[in-house]
Amino acid sequence: MATDNKKILTAEQESQLRRPIDEYVGGIQEKIDALRADGTDQVIEIQGNIESLKRDRIYTPEEKAAKIAECKKALEKAKAVEARNKGEIDKLISQAEGYLKEHFKKDYYTAVKDSAKEEKVLAQEKYQAAVADLNKEHQAVMAKLSDQREIKDEKYVHKNRLFDAKMQLSKDLQAAKDRRHAAIDHKYHMIDLLRMSKFTFAQSMAQRWENYRYTFNRRNFLLKNGLYIAIIIIFAALCFITPAVKGGTQLLTVDNILNILQQASPRMFLALGVAGLILLAGTDLSIGRMVGMGMTAATIIMHNGPNTGGVFGHLFDFSGLPVLARVILALLVCIVLCTIFTTIAGFFTAKFKMHPFISTMATMLVIFGLVTYSTKGVSFGAIDSSIPSMIIPRIGKFPTIILWAVAAVVVVWFIWNKTTFGKNLFAVGGNPEAAAVSGISVFKVTVGAFILAGILYGFGSWLECIRMTGSGSAAYGQGWEMDAIAACVVGGVSFTGGIGKISGVVVGVFIFTALTYALTVLGIDANLQFVFSGIIILVAVMLDCLKYVQKK
Repeated sequence: MATDNKKILTAEQESQLRRPIDEYVGGIQEKIDALRADGTDQVIEIQGNIESLKRDRIYTPEEKAAKIAECKKALEKAKAVEARNKGEIDKLISQAEGYLKEHFKKDYYTAVKDSAKEEKVLAQEKYQAAVADLNKEHQAVMAKLSDQREIKDEKYVHKNRLFDAKMQLSKDLQAAKDRRHAAIDHKYHMIDLLRMSKFTFAQSMAQRWENYRYTFNRRNFLLKNGLYIAIIIIFAALCFITPAVKGGTQLLTVDNILNILQQASPRMFLALGVAGLILLAGTDLSIGRMVGMGMTAATIIMHNGPNTGGVFGHLFDFSGLPVLARVILALLVCIVLCTIFTTIAGFFTAKFKMHPFISTMATMLVIFGLVTYSTKGVSFGAIDSSIPSMIIPRIGKFPTIILWAVAAVVVVWFIWNKTTFGKNLFAVGGNPEAAAVSGISVFKVTVGAFILAGILYGFGSWLECIRMTGSGSAAYGQGWEMDAIAACVVGGVSFTGGIGKISGVVVGVFIFTALTYALTVLGIDANLQFVFSGIIILVAVMLDCLKYVQKK
């Protein structure tokens, strides 16, 4: 089985170890195939024929209906055979899987695994010996040379030879890795044939874990998750530091976690909105001012009685409307106002190829100027005290505002992953020229992304107004655009465009909110918190750029 005192298998020896397993399971597979011939195989074939007939334009409707009816009769017979043989097939599958469970690892895989391990050791020894020989040869050559040009050439040649040796080591290690993986893959190939790709949950998870192990690369893993790991370490350190600094105050409590989730909920809408723009290799600098505008409008409408301040000198009083009507009106006004300005920015971006940095900076200045001038910058007080308990009540300690954020995540995930617009969004973000050539309207997709962002900003500002029970003013939300953008970047939404996941945005929002909350509890000055945010953004974008350069 082994060569000398090692456990390295030849291809022939590995084949001999596997032959009894292949023969036993192959014999069972032949019995199953015979039982499926007139049952399952016929069902699949007839169903395919029916689908083909439905799309076929050769036959008249009457001929098509007659042929489909004939196929359905044959399908019923095949299904009857399938049902009759199901018990026997299940029994044979169970018998084959039982045999694999008992013999595959013991009689075959363990030997292959040990062989692969020995191959890696041998590869390392071979590499070290090769490097030693190259160094010895290099030193001998260098001792004979005196010309600086010849010395430089020799160093260059030596460096290339060392590189070739390193590449050979990588090739040998990969061959050993491939051998072990191929052995596992063979097992699931047999199960695939037995089950016709209908794996159990445990089998699917085992395959996913094996594929993850096989494709795992430490460098790529650190590039992809290094920032998460660093932030988690920082947060864990803060959890230990806080009790010591704050006299026993615990950071990681149920109440604090719920508070973090509650604070993150309105910000989730903002991050989801700007994520679509970053997906298009853009950004939005007006988010904070959108929040201030939405908070002001929502407070004016949901205020109980005449407002303490006016808009262009006019005092509003919506208290004559039912409470629910005021809540809905406030939401609609927030959405409409935010969508108007995002649509304007989107139009200039799409029509004139203006960078979103410029178009959204312009709308940011316009919004802040208009809201501040029209309201004189005053705060509009609180909203009706009954509204928060009606829209975002607490169930025990649980703040239901979190459910609004969950709903937003589900809706935007569906739009990104299950709609034509979502697929076009990724296409335009990845390569707008190629998307345009393939028939996608870059203008419509770009404006659509800005409109979606405006709707989400409106929802987010309305929800924040209810969470804070009002206090709307033009200055509210300052700096929130940085938090939203940073959450997306930390979550893996790439500024290079076309790369990002909703799950990443969610993680990014929670990470940033938790870190800010922890620093606040610890008593870190709010200005220093901007320093932490800036460093995190810088590192996140650096890692993103490294991934992009590596891909290039």
